[in-house]
Amino acid sequence: MPARIVVAANPLSDLGIMQDLAPPGFDIVVAEPGSRELSEALPMMEYLLGHGEVVMDDAFYRSAPKLRLVQLLSAGYDRVDLEAARRAKVPVCNNGGANAVAVAEHALLLMLAVSRRLPWQHANVVSGRWRGNDVAGLRLYELEGRTLGIVGLGTIGKKTARLARAFGMRVQYYDILRLTEDQADAFGVKFRLLGELLCTSDIVSLHVPLTSRTRHLIGEAELQLMKKSAYLINTSRGPVVDEEALYKALNQGAIAGAGLDVFDREPPSADNKLFGLANVVLTPHLAGPTWDNQYTRFRNAFDNVQRVARGDAPLWLVPELRS
Repeated sequence: MPARIVVAANPLSDLGIMQDLAPPGFDIVVAEPGSRELSEALPMMEYLLGHGEVVMDDAFYRSAPKLRLVQLLSAGYDRVDLEAARRAKVPVCNNGGANAVAVAEHALLLMLAVSRRLPWQHANVVSGRWRGNDVAGLRLYELEGRTLGIVGLGTIGKKTARLARAFGMRVQYYDILRLTEDQADAFGVKFRLLGELLCTSDIVSLHVPLTSRTRHLIGEAELQLMKKSAYLINTSRGPVVDEEALYKALNQGAIAGAGLDVFDREPPSADNKLFGLANVVLTPHLAGPTWDNQYTRFRNAFDNVQRVARGDAPLWLVPELRS
């Protein structure tokens, strides 16, 4: 009987592309999270593909005794119960940087949008106000020559650094895993302590996973360290930033602005106070999924499935499970 791959249905995943790349010799079942079809597929399931939307607690693993791999199609894994996976001895792997280019490009998009006040310009044109009422007081800024501080120099952070250097930016970084000096020279980046980075960067871009150590990594004290002229960019996870502290900093002019793809609660409530600010650019957690990386996400996922099927160790095991 062929090994069973269960793919959790998600509107961000194109099932036609999935079928095009699906390896032969496997039984593939597509099921909605929480559905009867998913429950019925669990006893024979050996591989699970998805975005972490399936609840994977101890009861889940008891219902899936043959499970050999949880393969995420996303980079983030904060919705996964890692302790339950550890107890079940099932590896959990993320998407291997499949969306790294997309997120890095989106980070630059937000940097440009906030420094050029793109939504304000668009609103003026379509409302017939052209350049607004105060052209003399208008302040738009370039990226070239500015200092970018990257918090989290993983796969996405490194790609963001490369793009930023192409724009002529100076790049510094903070990460608990430091590059060697030779590596830092090759990337054209400089290590800084977190407080030092916040004090000296014109733009701070966040690229860390959401863990107990990174929750509210950027709070009131950290925002107060930033320049009044600085921008904060977050394409990682909303709770990495204390949203209430960020609103206060933006509203009081402690920092100049922010570009956010992620929120503390998603989707955010209609009365979210950030919506009333003119110095923010907001996007709906769409930095990662592009049509281009549909192929990369499924290609990486099926490659890992086939690795485990032939007895090899999977790639891209999440750091917390590597021990």
